[in-house]
Amino acid sequence: MKLETTLNPVDKLKWRYATKQFDASKKIDPTLWSNIEEALILSPSSFGLQPYKFVVITDPSTKEMLKPLSFNQPQITDCSHLVVFCRLNKIDENYVNDFTQMTASIRNMPLDILEHYKSMMTGFVNNTPVDKLNDWMARQAYIALGNALAVASMYDIDSCPMEGFNKLEYDKALKLDQLGLNSEVLLALGYRHADDKYAKLSKVRYSKASKIIHI
Repeated sequence: MKLETTLNPVDKLKWRYATKQFDASKKIDPTLWSNIEEALILSPSSFGLQPYKFVVITDPSTKEMLKPLSFNQPQITDCSHLVVFCRLNKIDENYVNDFTQMTASIRNMPLDILEHYKSMMTGFVNNTPVDKLNDWMARQAYIALGNALAVASMYDIDSCPMEGFNKLEYDKALKLDQLGLNSEVLLALGYRHADDKYAKLSKVRYSKASKIIHI
């Protein structure tokens, strides 16, 4: 599916809302979903290091298992796709080396040209305290969340970002520790139910004048 050439992104963002009730009978077309995954991969990140992974859940039994760990919110089971945004539980010099080599390969350039950039990234991961490094990686995952929310709206796919879940229990249930990951935030995607009263409510936002400062 292609986007309409007359699409107005701002109108799509006005249409988007945090969907409270999904229509469980409606599933996202595989081609559309592939575009959402591509948008996740194309998300920007600090240094371009992409210190995250995305766990996509469509299996009904897995979603049922996760629902009690998410305060029994119905979006977990009724959505078409549930994405768990995860940060890496470790980032080190080896990760930086692999990223630098991949960069040189993709851009077809000598590795030594990237030596200064590599040194800068290595210094960051080696000299930043672990707790601050974890916070930094979590923030990168949130950038990807914002990207996915915006792109989904362009395809008329509804979404609901969710922080209301037990991270430790999610990590155990999905065995994320074995994958070197820690869960950070969820994104439920699908299509709004006709009975979702929140879909018809006006969006509440402060004015541009009160939130944007021009210098």
